[in-house]
Amino acid sequence: MSNYLGIATVTATLQRMLQQSVQTDVEGARVTTSRPENTGGTPETGISIYLYHLKRNTSLGNADMPPRQRKGELTKRNQLPIDLYYLLSCYGNEIELEPQRLLGSAIRTLEDRAVLSSQMIRETVNDPSYPFLANSDLSEQIEMIRAEFVPVSTDELSKVWSVFFQTPYVLSVIYKITVVVLDGEEPAMVALPIRDRSLNAWAFSKQPTIDFVMSTEGRYQPIFTHSTLLIRGKMLANANASIRIGGVEVAPGTVQDQEITLALTLVPPEALRPGVQGLQIIHGQRLERGSTNGPMQERVESNVAPFVLRPGIKEVNLLDGSGTDDEPRDAEVEVVTDVRIGQDQRVILILNEQTSLQPASYIFNAQPRNNNTARIVFSLKAIKNSNYLVRIQVDGAESLCQIDSDRHSPTFDQYISPTITIP
Repeated sequence: MSNYLGIATVTATLQRMLQQSVQTDVEGARVTTSRPENTGGTPETGISIYLYHLKRNTSLGNADMPPRQRKGELTKRNQLPIDLYYLLSCYGNEIELEPQRLLGSAIRTLEDRAVLSSQMIRETVNDPSYPFLANSDLSEQIEMIRAEFVPVSTDELSKVWSVFFQTPYVLSVIYKITVVVLDGEEPAMVALPIRDRSLNAWAFSKQPTIDFVMSTEGRYQPIFTHSTLLIRGKMLANANASIRIGGVEVAPGTVQDQEITLALTLVPPEALRPGVQGLQIIHGQRLERGSTNGPMQERVESNVAPFVLRPGIKEVNLLDGSGTDDEPRDAEVEVVTDVRIGQDQRVILILNEQTSLQPASYIFNAQPRNNNTARIVFSLKAIKNSNYLVRIQVDGAESLCQIDSDRHSPTFDQYISPTITIP
């Protein structure tokens, strides 16, 4: 296999090999790796090796399909097998037939030394003329690298030359170099070997089924980090029942056959995220047979039931604000929530002006974050100075505003918090 220098190493090996041959057959001939150009007048005697095309090798087509584990981790590095197509163009004195002599010398050399051996590649890499190939590892590739003459029609060859703008045709042939296998650099992960094996046929007739998850305060009431969940379904009761949520397992509260409760305050805070959460009920039963290392624990899982965890706003802080008079201004606002927000979750700030006369409203996206945090910063642009009600949305789950329940208050039955003042 080869790193990113594999393609350039093949080109340099061809150049070095042909240079050793043609310079003895045609005096003064040079082999270059530049594209064919309109030299005008008397061209320099030599051969141009130009890589004009590459394609995936069909015989090793499955080599670029890296196996992955269940969670998507690579079990080996990516690989791409490719074939390289070179245009060999011959220049020189037409009266002395130098292009034809050069072409014959090149074809003879590529037929005699059709295989680019590891020794040839190592000699090229170690050649002081190619210091930029010092880190090439193409010589360690297992697959054989060989040169093949590609017979093409005049029409096909003219299509190749048509890509060289205003460059007249010169005597040329096409060679294919197959195969170069390029390795990816993404590290792979290999699991430990299987330590134990078991085979069991166990009929578990009481697999738990969750119908829905809701708050104990009501089916249509919002769920927060301080809420208690009511899980309803069938065959939920078990002596070894646990609840998986946010990647952790916790013990339930009350357990009945059709109903289980769970206080979210018992779930580790780092396991909860605002937005749609998945929840499962796990039943366990101890088996005395089937494992080569003794008894094992059989676990039966319910279906995954979703619920929406809403974020709660604990603080709203104005970090920075600039502007004069009544002109729109820029500001920076920090919102502190009661639950950590994932660094890849989409967070939106919603501001609604506290006025009954054509209230303004704004939406702003959160600044990028490097970790999971409960402190989210927003950059506000061109906002007018006023008082605003504050809400946030995290992956569609929206925080709520508090309603004034004091009947003697002038703002009775209106939203009153959380708020922020843009001076």
